Amino acid sequence: MVEPSPFTYVCGYMNRYRNTIRFLTEAGVEVMVVTPGPGMTLPGVDFSAACHQPADFHGARVVQAFSFGLPWYLSLPLSFGLSPRIYREVKAFQPDIIHCSSPGIMWLAALIYSRLLKAPLVYSYHTHVPEYMPRYAMTLFIPAMWAIIRFFHTAAHLTLVTSGVMARELAAQSAPPAKQLDVWTKGVCSDTFHPRFRSDAMRERLSGGNPDAPILLSVGRLGNEKNLKVLKDILAAVPGARLAFVGDGPAREELKAHFAGTPTVFMGMMHGEELSSAYASADVFVMPSETETLGFVVLEAMASGLPVVAVRAGGIPDILTKQGVTGYLYEPGNYKQAAAQVAGLAASPSLRAQVGAAARKEVSLWDWRAATQHLLQVQYPLAMAAAAAYYGRTLGRVARAAQQDGGSTAAAPAPAA
Repeated sequence: MVEPSPFTYVCGYMNRYRNTIRFLTEAGVEVMVVTPGPGMTLPGVDFSAACHQPADFHGARVVQAFSFGLPWYLSLPLSFGLSPRIYREVKAFQPDIIHCSSPGIMWLAALIYSRLLKAPLVYSYHTHVPEYMPRYAMTLFIPAMWAIIRFFHTAAHLTLVTSGVMARELAAQSAPPAKQLDVWTKGVCSDTFHPRFRSDAMRERLSGGNPDAPILLSVGRLGNEKNLKVLKDILAAVPGARLAFVGDGPAREELKAHFAGTPTVFMGMMHGEELSSAYASADVFVMPSETETLGFVVLEAMASGLPVVAVRAGGIPDILTKQGVTGYLYEPGNYKQAAAQVAGLAASPSLRAQVGAAARKEVSLWDWRAATQHLLQVQYPLAMAAAAAYYGRTLGRVARAAQQDGGSTAAAPAPAA
């Protein structure tokens, strides 16, 4: 149960869910996906393109639930996923496990369905809403948000987070207790993101017609929570540099006004080889967001051989573990340090090549197939064992096989998720 949809709405965890579904079905798992489909239409808001889902994705059946947009973020299609029709679909599927994205609106339906069907429940926590709320003038609601997160995640049999930093923060809030937490292994496709996609034509586009200038790149949603305005000062501190934003979002026009008069281009959305080429054709990747639970764009940049300068916050330090070798971290708010790191890379092609090569070698160890096997063979059985204890019944077939085989489910029948 995933919202927003990983098939049509471009978001940070899109690649994670797409690849997880792909490699689960490849492993023989039956998968059904409940995700927002067509729904409420509002004047001046068109997210129809993000609501028409494929009927099938790599062999997984996709069930569409009625969708709507948040009052302060209307372009984000969400769904309660709570209706007799959806429940009949889930019940008929007879899931061995229910896995739901979090936070969201659909987590209520996931909890209800898991209790009615006595199925293990896994929430995977992707968006750290308490960190975002001050940027949307909602600071007073942070304690209430933590209470909601604590309620749902304590009710789950397992919560997956995207970094050790996030695991420690949720555990500190008992949302849920540490024993119900695990880190969902990261992954990136190092064939999709590769230095071979470097292109002179793409450099021409990213630089606004100045391909010999140092090109700084930012990829992701253009939202106020991403702290993107600080890149203006960093850009000004790097002689002759150009800045390219790849992505779209609610702050696009505000950002265009903020960067007016600077050598900055807004490329819009990119996909496939075009996106791969953008990564591989830039000189330095800059990541100022302090609210990332993981930061897949950092992994994609590293796989592309593009050196990264990022803030030491959220899940980023779990990725850039070798300061000055596989990339650079600066302290939150220390934009002079960030500018110095970017300027050093921009001025030295040999340093960029050295850091980019080390970064690619590092992420080549992280593969989506291996991450999905760990989910299937280790983490899902943990949830199944916890659910068995909770409901007081015999262990599920996957959890039982994992215990017998010391954590491997190679001989277990394929579960349904």
